[in-house]
Amino acid sequence: MDFNIKFDVMDGKSVRLEPIDESHIEGLFEAGSTHSDWQYLPIAGFSEMGEAKTWFYQAASLLDEAMHYTYVLVEPNSNEVMGSSRYLNIRPKDAVVEIGYTWLSSKYQRTAANTEAKLLLLTNAFENMHVNRVELKTDARNLRSQKAIERIGAKKEGVLRQHMVTQGGFVRDTVMYSIIKSEWPEVKERLVSKLHDYSSRTADQDD
Repeated sequence: MDFNIKFDVMDGKSVRLEPIDESHIEGLFEAGSTHSDWQYLPIAGFSEMGEAKTWFYQAASLLDEAMHYTYVLVEPNSNEVMGSSRYLNIRPKDAVVEIGYTWLSSKYQRTAANTEAKLLLLTNAFENMHVNRVELKTDARNLRSQKAIERIGAKKEGVLRQHMVTQGGFVRDTVMYSIIKSEWPEVKERLVSKLHDYSSRTADQDD
């Protein structure tokens, strides 16, 4: 089947992924104002509304150019903005995308939201967009992110040395991971199992 970008609303139980829109700016500012949540990203979050607007318009411009497809993560019941993630580094000829530039408000970290967002993004990529490969990468200093990526079954491919200039001019090493089409069923099973575990723990807390 031919590769084709699918960029629609994706609904889950703990998170809804909405294509980025100007109406999200205020929520993005509120969710993205804790700088520690952005520790390993190119910028340090938002200190004022103008920075959130700049970030939004950059994402919107990249969307117009069909380079980045940015989603806003929304809590389904309260409609509160939780964070963001996107498809980027898209190679249509090879049917390859990267999932990245992911950040989540500290309020929603260590919840089911990030796991379900990854499940939705990967399901869309492999089953609707018909990719051959999904890439993920992270700062070599971000051990928590590396462990999380490895837990879902992505394969570590190596380290790109002195790969990117990030906050404060720091030149970081980048750890590269991938999931390929033949691995997707096992990865999907792992993610579904992780979500079940979250649901079970929540049910126990409610008892």
